[in-house]
Amino acid sequence: MQPWKVASLAKAAGVLPYSRGDRSYQRRGDLRSAEGNVIISFYRNNVDTTAAMLHPGVGIPEGANKMPEALVSPAGMRILRLLVGRPPQTITDLIRAIGVTRTAVSEQLNELVAAGLVVRTMERLPGRGRPRYLYAATTNALMLLFSRGQELVIPSIWRAIEQAGGRELTRKVLKRAAQAVVDHYRPRITGRTVRERLHQIAEVWSEEGHLVDVIEDEQGRLLLRKRSCGFLSMFEESRTICHLDLEVISSLAQASLRHIECRHDGDPCCTFEVVSAGR
Repeated sequence: MQPWKVASLAKAAGVLPYSRGDRSYQRRGDLRSAEGNVIISFYRNNVDTTAAMLHPGVGIPEGANKMPEALVSPAGMRILRLLVGRPPQTITDLIRAIGVTRTAVSEQLNELVAAGLVVRTMERLPGRGRPRYLYAATTNALMLLFSRGQELVIPSIWRAIEQAGGRELTRKVLKRAAQAVVDHYRPRITGRTVRERLHQIAEVWSEEGHLVDVIEDEQGRLLLRKRSCGFLSMFEESRTICHLDLEVISSLAQASLRHIECRHDGDPCCTFEVVSAGR
């Protein structure tokens, strides 16, 4: 199966469905690097389990061919599962395990290598025989396959923090986590006005794969709309991660904002309104 193009997936931003034949995909969340960059966005359909979109240039090993964006098909996911936790495999090994043609396996491997999920190395054999290629899964592949675990572990950590130390400890952890994120982005947010800073925030996050808009509505309100959310897999009932999101945006914008729309309340996206400037 060829990778599905992001031009079509633009329709799947946030929670809007994307259809391919009889399959309907819905964005479920994002996986982020330690630096906070969106690496992979996860989609679920009504036929298979999960598809994934690797965001451009994020977490791809040096020297890999950086595809603009790539989707991992169910066939590609099957190859990744065969490679993870095993010694490097040859195409022949994979053909024997999967039971499909050499052409089909080669196409999938080329896409996975280009996406930074598989690494290819050459092994020279004794004598005059032709060298062969070996394929192994990268760290990004491990993170991709751990996506469901992240949905369980991260919310559980927030709940454990509150159970261990109450809301006061949760607030302290939240404040420190928010400050770390703010410190990461602060050097790039240099605008002189709130409007300029919000546009810079949107630009920086858009480069990382987010879908963010800054608009002024009919009532003259200055709004930042996050049409996609990198924190969906971290959500839990107390909405701690939503508070962190608001704190980060407010600190970077140097303004007081309020969360006026939330996807967890049934709204199409999260929207933040500037209440006052000059924080």
